[in-house]
Amino acid sequence: MTDQQDHDGTRCVRAGLPEPAPGEPFLPGPVFAAPYHLDPWQGPSAAANGYGRPDNPTRRLLEAAIGELEGGDCRVFASGQAAITGLLLAVLRPGDAVVLPSDGYFPVRAFATDTLAGIGVRVVFAPTVGPYPSFEGVRLVLLETPANPGLDVVDVAALAARAHAAGALVAVDNTTATPLGQRPLDLGADLVVASGTKALTGHSDLLLGYVASRSAAVLDLVTAWRTTTGAVPGAFDAWLAHRSLATLDLRLARQSTNAEAVAALLAGRSDVDGLRWPGLPDDPAYPVASVQMRRMPGVLSFDLGGADRVGRFLVAARLVAAATSFGGLHTTADRRAQWGDDTAPGFVRLSCGIEDPADLVADIAAALDAAGPAGPSVDR
Repeated sequence: MTDQQDHDGTRCVRAGLPEPAPGEPFLPGPVFAAPYHLDPWQGPSAAANGYGRPDNPTRRLLEAAIGELEGGDCRVFASGQAAITGLLLAVLRPGDAVVLPSDGYFPVRAFATDTLAGIGVRVVFAPTVGPYPSFEGVRLVLLETPANPGLDVVDVAALAARAHAAGALVAVDNTTATPLGQRPLDLGADLVVASGTKALTGHSDLLLGYVASRSAAVLDLVTAWRTTTGAVPGAFDAWLAHRSLATLDLRLARQSTNAEAVAALLAGRSDVDGLRWPGLPDDPAYPVASVQMRRMPGVLSFDLGGADRVGRFLVAARLVAAATSFGGLHTTADRRAQWGDDTAPGFVRLSCGIEDPADLVADIAAALDAAGPAGPSVDR
């Protein structure tokens, strides 16, 4: 097979690896350096590395790996929030307009309201599934699909065509799907942005973000912003992330299998409301997700009727940890309202880990039974 024909597991294992050399490891260890030796006459132009902020070989290998999976050139950042805010500030100028998801990641919405609007950017919010405003005069349309935490899905190709017709750029937050779930650049997006903290690296031990694109001009803006602000990940985090990519296909397969099993359990319980998972045939997102996505995420959401019942459920569960973020090896649940997100008090985002499906389903069922019925809703 050629590289383009390799399946996901092969691509993940080999992404970004240097050419084999006798006596060298498959993936070289992290290079820890702030300055490097310079050529006394030519200075930094004589070698690839001059100073650690813009230059690091470990970081470049990770960027090559993620770029292969996303289908474009990649720049990694110190966190997902650093990546998305860096993209917005690099591309937008006072007087520009940006369309953002009203049901997307809450800190991005807060950043837009507090910072972008404050520097003269016109911020417009629209639900992931619409309706969308006119894109005339809009500089950038940011989509998040599946949306976090509500898991709505939008037709990227259709929205990209409409935005491009009006002269707007399109960026897609690919955090929940990962590049194995969908490749937005293949669907017509100009940019991909994502948090690598979550399912991409999957071990809950590092912070990472990235921006990918096939447009050198746009990526140059992002690169310049990153170099100027210094929002780079450390060498060890970059190495850990690259190491973790090798198991991405295996992890996502088990997480998706677990999400399907948990969704089937929850769908049959009368004490669970508002279940969302794009892989359910009766989910509102299924018609688009089943065509657009290559695999379903390991994340689902539901409502247990109140904060107290969520607490009782988490205390009773043996295999579900109370934690924010998602996409790790261990199943976690997050009551989003506790972070100031505009969700109901009993709303839960559950991220399936890689436990055995039968064990996980049995544990969640027992914990729901132990949690008892929902009492009066108490917002905490």
